[in-house]
Amino acid sequence: MTDIVSKEQRSWNMSRIRSKHTTPELAVRSILHRMGLRFRLHQADLPGRPDLVLTKLKTVLFVHGCFWHRHNRCRFAYTPKSRVTFWTAKLEGNANRDHRVKQELQRLGWQVVTIWECQTKEQASLTRLLGRLFADLIK
Repeated sequence: MTDIVSKEQRSWNMSRIRSKHTTPELAVRSILHRMGLRFRLHQADLPGRPDLVLTKLKTVLFVHGCFWHRHNRCRFAYTPKSRVTFWTAKLEGNANRDHRVKQELQRLGWQVVTIWECQTKEQASLTRLLGRLFADLIK
C-alpha cells in the first residue's frame, strides 16, 4: 500500500511529533503540581531521561504515547497497515527499550510509574489515578 501524502509532507508531519512537553505530559504535570508535588523534567543523568522525576519520593514518571510505546489492549496501539515489518520492529524496539530502562531504574532504587496517553484524556479520572498513586507518598 502506498502512502497517500508525498514524501515531503510525511517528513513534515513526522517532524511535528514531539518527545517532550506533549499534551498528555502537561496534563500530568499540572495535576501533580496542584497536588503539591514538585519535580524535575527530563533528567539527563537517569536512564531513559524520565519525563518527571520526584527526587524526594525517589520516583520517576514516564508519560507514554499508546501508539509509540505499545500500550497493551489499547485501541490507540495499532500497527500501521503499510510497511508492517518496519513498524513492528520500530515499535517492539521501543517497548523493549522501555522495559530495559524500567529495570535499570528499579535496580538503582527508583520507583517507576508509567502513565499512558489514553489515561490522560479525562482530567477527573487522571486526577483520581494520580491521587491513588501518590496518596501514601504525600502524607
